[in-house]
Amino acid sequence: MFKRPLVLALCAGVNTAAFAARPFVTDDARLTNSGTCQVESWARHYQRSDEAWALVGCNPTGNLEFTLGGGHAKAEQQPGSHDHILQLKTLVKPLQTNGSGWGLALGWVRHVAAAPGPNQWGNVYAYVPASWSFNDDRVVVHANLGWLRQRRSSLHNLTWGLGAEWALTSRLQAIAESYGDHRSQPFWQAGLRYGVLPGLLQVDATMGSMIQGPSASRWLSIGLRFTPEAR
Repeated sequence: MFKRPLVLALCAGVNTAAFAARPFVTDDARLTNSGTCQVESWARHYQRSDEAWALVGCNPTGNLEFTLGGGHAKAEQQPGSHDHILQLKTLVKPLQTNGSGWGLALGWVRHVAAAPGPNQWGNVYAYVPASWSFNDDRVVVHANLGWLRQRRSSLHNLTWGLGAEWALTSRLQAIAESYGDHRSQPFWQAGLRYGVLPGLLQVDATMGSMIQGPSASRWLSIGLRFTPEAR
């Protein structure tokens, strides 16, 4: 589904956020259910800052998902900042049980504090999400490889992500992942997602940090995801 904390972490100027199927940053080879829109919202707490996000992803045609949303971040003794995201995603090969899948995604990020000027979109990115299913979907592995252009610096970054989800019960899943780019220390996060109404309403909680990073990079996150059935 739609994702990409990796993108926001690297080009929006905030520590990290999520832009994949909650609570992942690494995206998967799946789309929002055909003919529906899903909603994701979450909050992150750091030692000296907080974030709140909301994204809406729609798949009107069956194989073209567009995501639109934004977030607000506030650090101690600093003015708040806002981010806005627009992303398109399609699948070349949909993920199937005990099989694999992959697709393509393209997006833009507008970060008000980091990209002032007439072109507020500022940053553009693209990536390939790939997924592999094992043991009847009890274990699913995701990998991303992408490109990001930062408007302020004109730098081109190679981005990556690797994650996995494990079904612990029919409603409870564990997730773990690492992600980053070729210029900086990577991030990690791990947590749980729980199906309050399986296939419709999910809640999740994670913790994470920059690998070998300062204590200020650590976070706790809680999220909510609503996914209506296909029409």
